[in-house]
Amino acid sequence: MKTVLLKWIEFVVKKAQEAGRLTDAPCLEIPLETPKKEGHGDFATTLPLILAKVEGRPPREIATQLAEQLNNLALRESFEEANRLKDGSPLPSFEKIEIAGPGYINFFLTKASWHQELINILRADKNYGRTSEGEGKKVQIEFVSANPTGPLHVAHGRAAALGDALARLLKSVGYQVDREYYINDVGGQMDLLGKSTYLRYRELYGEEINLPEEGYQGDYIIEIARAVRGEESDRYMYGPAESHLPFFTRYSYETILGWIRRDLKTFRVHFDTWTPEAEIHQENKIDAALKLLESKKVLFEDEGALWVKTTAYGDDKDRVVRRRNQKLTYFAADIAYHREKFERGYDRLINIWGADHHGYIARIKAVVEAMGYAPKRLQILIHQLVNLLRDGKQVKMSKRSGEFITLRDVVEEVGVDATRFFFLMRRSDTSLDFDLELAKKATNENPVFYVQYAHARVCSIERVAKDRDWDIEDVVHNITMEELALLALPEEQALIKQASRYPDLALSAAEALEPHRMTFYLQELAGMLHRFYFGHRIIIEDAALTKARLVLMRAIRIVLHNGLDLLGISAPEQM
Repeated sequence: MKTVLLKWIEFVVKKAQEAGRLTDAPCLEIPLETPKKEGHGDFATTLPLILAKVEGRPPREIATQLAEQLNNLALRESFEEANRLKDGSPLPSFEKIEIAGPGYINFFLTKASWHQELINILRADKNYGRTSEGEGKKVQIEFVSANPTGPLHVAHGRAAALGDALARLLKSVGYQVDREYYINDVGGQMDLLGKSTYLRYRELYGEEINLPEEGYQGDYIIEIARAVRGEESDRYMYGPAESHLPFFTRYSYETILGWIRRDLKTFRVHFDTWTPEAEIHQENKIDAALKLLESKKVLFEDEGALWVKTTAYGDDKDRVVRRRNQKLTYFAADIAYHREKFERGYDRLINIWGADHHGYIARIKAVVEAMGYAPKRLQILIHQLVNLLRDGKQVKMSKRSGEFITLRDVVEEVGVDATRFFFLMRRSDTSLDFDLELAKKATNENPVFYVQYAHARVCSIERVAKDRDWDIEDVVHNITMEELALLALPEEQALIKQASRYPDLALSAAEALEPHRMTFYLQELAGMLHRFYFGHRIIIEDAALTKARLVLMRAIRIVLHNGLDLLGISAPEQM
């Protein structure tokens, strides 16, 4: 509803510019909000106040002119014809368009417009809210990308839920989306992993060991060492350690990567591509990236090291890509990886990083621009830490990990649905308190239970209706506008309007890369449904009103189902 109304306002402004009634200046983004106060309309815009600065005229004068055009029947017919050819979205009818205050334009839609949207929901069903706004543009989201040196922890879980929900949102509004996991399988961390497992393996045979302070300490390393002993016996107790370490590094890496894949699958997260850093090194992609930077004249040598002049593109200092000992830095591989991603033809790249990578943003943005790519094509989201609480107290570290709580620990305790919902309840750039006991409660205090129970409640209503010989599918497919006009209560109108907000909410959440907006929306819709249920019976003696309310309930069910699906959360029919 909001999206098509925005298109209508844009159309009217363009026509006014073509007719010379407005200057042919580029129009700023048109503000269109849902007023908080009743009596201010269903939607309102402050566009005349913005245009007044360009036009040099009073905003109310501009508002009056625009209102006349917005009520122009011929313009409306022209817009509807053009819009039908594009995506078929109908323009709502207006009860009135009024000018208020210094130059606001308030839109009051007819009840019939809202009732029509109910029919739109029923017709679209699982496709309700899906649009083509993304125009098929290619987007790659790289997320999680945890080092394969230990199990996934809760911060990785937050990144997994965020990246997957964003992928679902962007796909729902017309983008082609690829999910990618970048495997950091090169460097000293991998050597240290192999050494840690090797020493634990020797310890299992009674040898006293000295595990390096920086070594991996968790019980999972002992678990891997036991697996080696079970498969290979004491084979690696003999001979020089240097000859055995490559095996332990490879074995540990493959085992942990297997755990990561398993845990992500359980968490309903899949990746289209898994890219090992080793490939970036082996396929000479780093040399190609450095040659590109050399051609852009941003490489220089100083004291035997090779640097990129990232300060020319907003970084606070220049960065080393090859040290004096001729070893490449991690930054060099990251440069090559980002170049390779752009060369695959993506229109946008989205990286989701942990809070500890915040200082890395400027250098990556700088080098992307230095290579000749538009910086705006790369978006970097930072997700903050997760504080796990139980009875208000912070949960201690996991014994298995030795350093952190694993994602698997949380999922096994509270379930996939609750874990995903809780991870998505706040903006990614704010810290998150995750109450484990709350997440397990089967009460209205638990937000995911509250939303899922709303869906289950509607399913229960439909089962009762069927038991009373109502043919729900016949009702849904044959409802008329005249019958829907019976939904005249303020609470019914409020439910219809909230359900109708779903497509615009999904689009705005996708554009802003903020899936938490969907969790807020679903909680609000669920609350309205629960309150309506307790205040009004659905199946009553009045058959016509029963029919209309069953249709309203089905529309709510569709929106709840679709919204939960965008978050990767199930919509149970019974609870």
